[in-house]
Amino acid sequence: MRFLFTLLSSVMTLSSLQSQTPIQDQGIVKNIPYVTGGHPRQVLDVYSPVAAKNLPVVFWIHGGGWQTGDKSGVQLKPRLFVDNKFIFVSTNYRLLPTVDMETIIRDIAKSVRWVHENIATHGGDPNQIFIMGHSAGAQLAALVCTDERYFKAEGLDFSMVKGCVPVDGDTFDIPAIIEIAETRCKVYNLPKATFGHRQKFGNDPAKHRAFSTVSHIAKNKGIPPFLIMYVTNDADTSGQANHLGRVLKSHGIPTTLFGGKETTHTKINADLGLADDPGTKALMAFVNQSLKK
Repeated sequence: MRFLFTLLSSVMTLSSLQSQTPIQDQGIVKNIPYVTGGHPRQVLDVYSPVAAKNLPVVFWIHGGGWQTGDKSGVQLKPRLFVDNKFIFVSTNYRLLPTVDMETIIRDIAKSVRWVHENIATHGGDPNQIFIMGHSAGAQLAALVCTDERYFKAEGLDFSMVKGCVPVDGDTFDIPAIIEIAETRCKVYNLPKATFGHRQKFGNDPAKHRAFSTVSHIAKNKGIPPFLIMYVTNDADTSGQANHLGRVLKSHGIPTTLFGGKETTHTKINADLGLADDPGTKALMAFVNQSLKK
């Protein structure tokens, strides 16, 4: 399963690259608690240019199947955004199976609340936040930007969010991906997953719908513009991305889709920040256009 692939080799390679090309004028504050007296994973890192003031903010959610991953696995993204005069925030959250999926989503909302309340002290504009994530982080980003209950519980709303960028997720419609995966196992006589999407999201059809982004899209909710990035030759992520895009567009939400060619689930994320990367160009075009509105 793509969400459980280890990114160690990619991270090591890109970490080496980053050490040779440091971020210009960067300030980094790591392991900031976003919950007072909270769990050790309820922390985030802030990357900012020196003398930053009122800069837009990118809030990044790591992947890892909701079971693994860390806020440090950001590859080239901090350099990309700091060099372009953004504040970059990377968050951790508690993981399965220690907590359930709803708790994970609420951790993300709490982290966003901390950013909204405190990012001005790091030079950020609390009302210009882009919420992004890769893989499992893509599902989390898309959900908190469409299901208003999580932000509302933290005293927030969508008005502070300038855009949402889910990168190569396959769980925007959870009942659909469960049906596809289980049908594939049945048709090809493959072993069933012991802790697949059905179990991760609660093994309850009502929860599967509740944790699906497509269930919460509606007009006049203030849902922000979306850039949906995906790998074109992956049937699951491309299918889910285009399905999400159609639903968003049908409800009048400004939506851009970017299909990465000759890439992979890991590479489309790791390449963000390379000067000649098509995904990077699409991402920067989206954020710059969104800031003009």
